[in-house]
Amino acid sequence: MPNLASILKGELSRVARKEVRTETAALKKAVNGYRSEIAALKRRTQALEQQLRRVSKTRGKVDATEDEAPASGLRFTAKGLVSQRRRLGLSAPECGLLVGASAQSIYNWEEGKVRPRAEHLPALAALRKLGKKSAAARLATLKESA
Repeated sequence: MPNLASILKGELSRVARKEVRTETAALKKAVNGYRSEIAALKRRTQALEQQLRRVSKTRGKVDATEDEAPASGLRFTAKGLVSQRRRLGLSAPECGLLVGASAQSIYNWEEGKVRPRAEHLPALAALRKLGKKSAAARLATLKESA
């Protein structure tokens, strides 16, 4: 027959384990809730970081085009410069003289290797308004003064 002390000790440990289990069940439930909440926050943070990277890439492209084009709304395209120069019948050095740039700059602008500075854009826009005769007359006066 077992000893009364060992039976009492076994019963006490069983009851104690049961009480500890009930007390820790609420804590385990809370921990699982916190873990799932942390995982959801990590996913949300990762999605927001990806969105921020996407926006900053597009924003960088927008900033770069804003830096190249002045606020006055003047636009430049290499193809447009080529067609304007052909329409006016100008060589690259003559076009450069009208715009105030070198012939090599005109070639580079037409190739799309570089973009003209903001100081040249008004002169390039003025080329659009010139006719063939007025461009020739203006070129003649610039050659005489030089």
